[in-house]
Amino acid sequence: MRYIDIHAHVFPENIASKAVTSLEAYYNFKWGGNGLLSDLGASMEESGVEKSVIFSTATKVTQVDSINNYISGLCASDSRFIGFGTMHPDYSDIRGAIARFRELGLRGLKLHPDFQQFDIDDPRMFKIYEEIGDTMPILVHLGDENVDYSAPRRLARVLDAMPELNVIGAHFGGYCRWEEAEKYLIGKRKLYLDPSSCFHKMSYEDGRRIVRAHGAEHILFASDYPAVRQKKAIEDVIKMQLTQEENELIFYKNACKLLGI
Repeated sequence: MRYIDIHAHVFPENIASKAVTSLEAYYNFKWGGNGLLSDLGASMEESGVEKSVIFSTATKVTQVDSINNYISGLCASDSRFIGFGTMHPDYSDIRGAIARFRELGLRGLKLHPDFQQFDIDDPRMFKIYEEIGDTMPILVHLGDENVDYSAPRRLARVLDAMPELNVIGAHFGGYCRWEEAEKYLIGKRKLYLDPSSCFHKMSYEDGRRIVRAHGAEHILFASDYPAVRQKKAIEDVIKMQLTQEENELIFYKNACKLLGI
């Protein structure tokens, strides 16, 4: 089996420990990795993952350019990694920033509405969505127990307005808000879903039901490293007891098609 991971966070050495500790406290579970690129590489070797999509999130508008340069540099030094860029709704030159994504070789956009503190359907965000259109995937963190920025219904509004977008809805469409995801997204709108960081909160039977309701051809393997190491994430997918054909779609075929691998 081949494995392509669509969802992996990496952090510079000077902030990785602090970032992981803070995220563990926020989500209230022990993470499997330390957030460094070297540790992600080790995770890939022990699990057989051939490529990982990597990114980091700009919580301030001033961080956008430096993070995109950082991610691009990591990918240029190791072909196992594919970079997604970051963006902030208050960035002054959206068109220029997206053009720079392409110059840097970044292949998509990652958004984390909760930590960046914007609603998915905030009018400011439509400038970004319109500039990207159908030219690259947009991976969106969905769902939170404490805030409403990333609510699944908000993404449904965006997709109704802009169905051409190639959106990947993280965490099966809504971390800890799967009833809302099933009401608005799962099997109802065109988007990919990833199953990352779900199975400490969800049963494998419920995961299988979501896959079958949405269609395995629209599910992408994802670890959410460093939250979950890739070997564990692979085991989680296998424990859903899907067919060989469904697993092949999820583990690599869908990502190959989406990313042109």
